[in-house]
Amino acid sequence: MRKTILLVDDNPKIRKLLSRLLEAGPDYDICAQAADGKEGLDLAQKYHPDLIILDLSMPVLNGLDAAKQLKKILPEVPIILFTQYPDLGKHLRRTDLPVDQVVSKSDSQALVRQIRSILPV
Repeated sequence: MRKTILLVDDNPKIRKLLSRLLEAGPDYDICAQAADGKEGLDLAQKYHPDLIILDLSMPVLNGLDAAKQLKKILPEVPIILFTQYPDLGKHLRRTDLPVDQVVSKSDSQALVRQIRSILPV
C-alpha cells in the first residue's frame, strides 16, 4: 500500500517538483498540497497523511508554528521541515523542534532518503 504525504509549501513550482519526484515510483502518493501553514493544518486533519513535508518560510502560518500545532493534533505523524537555508537546517537540528528532520531544498535526493528512512516501504 502506498504511503500518503502532505506537501505544504508556498511555492507552486516546489510542490509540483516534489509531486513528480515522489509519485514517480510505486511507494508514495501526495494526498494533498497546501500553499501555507494554515491550509496545511486543515488538510492534515482532513487526510491524516503518513508524513508531512513543511516549508519553513510561508505566509499566514510559517512551518515551525504549523509543526507545533500539527504535533498537538497528529502527534504520530512525522514532519520534515524543507528549507531553502541549508545552514539554518544544520543549526535547527540541534534545538528542540517539533519536526523529525530538517532537509535543505538544495538537496532533493536527501529529502527522498529521509522520506524512505521515516516511511520505509
